[in-house]
Amino acid sequence: MSIPLSHLLRYLSPSTLSSDPSITGIVHDSRLVKQGNLFVAVPGLSVDGHDYIPHAIEHGAAAVVGAQALEGLAVPYIRVDHAPKALATLAAAFYDFPARKMTVIGVTGTDGKTTTSNFIFQILKAAGFEAGMISTVSAVIGDQVLDTGFHVTTPEAPDVQRYLAQMVAAGLTHVVLEATSHGLAQDRVAACEFDIGVVTNITHEHLDYHGSYEAYREAKGRLISSLAETNPKSRANIRLAVLNRDDQSYEYLKSISLPPIRQISYGLSGQADLRAERIIHHSSGLRFRIVGAEFSFDSETRLLGGYNVYNFLAAVGATVVGIGVDPDAARTGIAALEGIPGRMEPVDLGQDFMVIVDFAHTPNALKRALEAARAMTGGNVIAVFGSAGLRDRVKRRLMAQVSAERADLTVLTAEDPRTESLDDILAEMAAGAVSRGGVEGETFWRVPDRGEAIRFALSLARPGDLVMMCGKAHEQSMCFGEIEYPWDDRIATRAALAEYLGIEGPEMPRLPTSK
Repeated sequence: MSIPLSHLLRYLSPSTLSSDPSITGIVHDSRLVKQGNLFVAVPGLSVDGHDYIPHAIEHGAAAVVGAQALEGLAVPYIRVDHAPKALATLAAAFYDFPARKMTVIGVTGTDGKTTTSNFIFQILKAAGFEAGMISTVSAVIGDQVLDTGFHVTTPEAPDVQRYLAQMVAAGLTHVVLEATSHGLAQDRVAACEFDIGVVTNITHEHLDYHGSYEAYREAKGRLISSLAETNPKSRANIRLAVLNRDDQSYEYLKSISLPPIRQISYGLSGQADLRAERIIHHSSGLRFRIVGAEFSFDSETRLLGGYNVYNFLAAVGATVVGIGVDPDAARTGIAALEGIPGRMEPVDLGQDFMVIVDFAHTPNALKRALEAARAMTGGNVIAVFGSAGLRDRVKRRLMAQVSAERADLTVLTAEDPRTESLDDILAEMAAGAVSRGGVEGETFWRVPDRGEAIRFALSLARPGDLVMMCGKAHEQSMCFGEIEYPWDDRIATRAALAEYLGIEGPEMPRLPTSK
């Protein structure tokens, strides 16, 4: 597949070309350049793509796009105002704007994005739609499930557009796209032509990158404001914002949901357009009633955690209200989802206490996970978690405070320390625990090696207790220095639990902190 450069540039500012090479692909990483590719030089946090233009040309780049004033290159150079947006536009153009041929549902928020995306996907399938999904865990295209990376973030724009193009080729008509704040701020999901925007919540997270809660909220809000910019589609333009009425972000998001954008709110309060009533917790899931302006129905799920009710409501808002899915299909779709990797995922090897692996890695998510754990046991709640290096430092103290207040016992450990001192990170977290009455050696401990921390937490458990490993879940690596070491909390937990029970199990993954 190749397209004349001039054809792609029609969607950017007018440019004069010295030649018009055929373009075989769009890339922004010089290491991935193949013969005939168009290389887009994107400035990053630690490296600048402009510095790698010679490398890209050496490896076969037929043309280069960048934001700097450059002359004398051996291939055509096109200067643009904003390289990340150009990258997304060019990638979409290369694949003939696949998002314009589907109904695109975007999901963003601090917590609950992946769960909500999966619920929407299951409801669409139950309703008979040919649907795909691009989440921070995987891309689902028909029978294919593609891994989207080591750490949870929205794939880069060329990957997103390639996935969308594959979905169009497979005959899919609807897609659920999980959008992180980084993905929105860095224009990775520009040119995705969203029809419905869902926001789960906006709480404390990624302030190291965004600088303030307001900037973080604005990045999330781009999903909603972009609904007005979606090009006309043959399937009709829905332009619906699905907003959490109970979240602190609601008033801001409501204020930017201006015509032609419509809005529906969801929540547990009577002020919400879509709400849940008669919520019943039981050992194998939840039962509840969903009530809208023109419909109501009873539903149940095998997922644990009362906070998931918000995710159900958001999914119903996007599908039943937004697309017109029959409530019976919504009920079927909700019940069909057995679980999501690393989201309140139980690990049972026959022990006499509960063990759960969850992705909770923000103060709000940890609070909700521990509250759910408390409702599931009459024994002690034992929490194991860390806080990432080179990320929001305030979060370290906040998460330790949350655990000191809501867990009975806390084990502080590693979570991607990167180039920071793990001991320093744990010291900050310990200070947070102490500030809420924690006593080191009695109610909380510091165990730097995550494998040892899991083993230690299991040793603390008594019959009827609940041990929860938080923060890493399904992620496939942990970063020490600048190296990603293989790591999966679910495998590590099974390994430690098998050791504890004296039965055969997987080998404990090793980290630089392992003895």
